[in-house]
Amino acid sequence: MKKGLKLSDILVTIIIAVIFAIIYNLWWMVYEVSKVTGLHIEELTYGVWFMAAVVAYLIIPKPGIALLAEFAAGAGETIVMGKFDIATLVVAFLQGLASEIVFALFKYSSRTVMVSILAGVAAALISLPVDFFYGYLAEVKSWNWILLIGFRLISGALVAGLLSWLLVKLLDETGVTKLFRPASQKDYDSL
Repeated sequence: MKKGLKLSDILVTIIIAVIFAIIYNLWWMVYEVSKVTGLHIEELTYGVWFMAAVVAYLIIPKPGIALLAEFAAGAGETIVMGKFDIATLVVAFLQGLASEIVFALFKYSSRTVMVSILAGVAAALISLPVDFFYGYLAEVKSWNWILLIGFRLISGALVAGLLSWLLVKLLDETGVTKLFRPASQKDYDSL
């Protein structure tokens, strides 16, 4: 597989990003409804906002795909919201970059569930300092802060990592991804 990006790689990545931009925008309702407990249960749903990078990379395992997908999804989210939000763009860039670093550590050759989980956790970790900078974490008591961080990391692992991996595995089995990435037996075995 060639390492450089082709136009079709970029276009498919942008399509994935647009789909996730819509999902991200709709997901705010789920996130807000789950806040009623007051125990940061909503953080268990937060991993959805890290999925574009992981899904795109699993479909097109090439350098730059995760970063492009997450940043484009974040930019698309601001467009769907109907307002420009620099914080969303910054967070999207950093989350994509964190996932991209994980994939780079594995030399863009692994599509295993563990690598997907690590990418989800990395995106979750990088989102925490940003939330602190924007004041979301500074107001939280220490015991509540531990819940928030723990739940967000769990969500990064299970939602962004495991769920993304399962989604792409299902897409591979249907043959949808063969249009731009033929899956060999080795690909299926690595899943």
